[in-house]
Amino acid sequence: MISLPLPNEYNEFYQVYVNSIQENDVLVTLRKQLKAIPDLLWNIPSDKYHYAYADGKWTVKQVIQHINDIERVFSFRALSFARGDHQEMPGMDQDVYMAHIDTTKREYSKMIDEFVSLRIATICLFEDLTPEQLTIFGTASGFPISVRALAAITAGHAQHHVNVLTERYL
Repeated sequence: MISLPLPNEYNEFYQVYVNSIQENDVLVTLRKQLKAIPDLLWNIPSDKYHYAYADGKWTVKQVIQHINDIERVFSFRALSFARGDHQEMPGMDQDVYMAHIDTTKREYSKMIDEFVSLRIATICLFEDLTPEQLTIFGTASGFPISVRALAAITAGHAQHHVNVLTERYL
């Protein structure tokens, strides 16, 4: 079990993501999303893959790419801190990441497969951490953050974007 983090375990910027989690056990959320997110994505009509609900907003495919990128970044941070690497992790600029990938050329099905693969790896990582490892703090983007908070933020970030997809794209 991974309980929800306390507010002092992460920067308040991430509160919206932690608030997106409905369960008290973050692992339950991560596991449920492993099925629920691909199910949602498979039900988006192909004519919406390149749709953005407003100028300057991402397309459905860009949102999926962003979810996958963030899953990698947050999992790497959690792995590093849990394994005793206390080097400060740099911030990441989501717009820079998006500027360096052309999602129009990516196969939609492979993007979903990528999410599933990443999520399985994320679950395996967090399932095997000890309670002590979950409470380790590191610094990322200039702020202290616990491994447990990174687990919750990973799940909450994906849920936040699922909510946006559901509300604005479907």
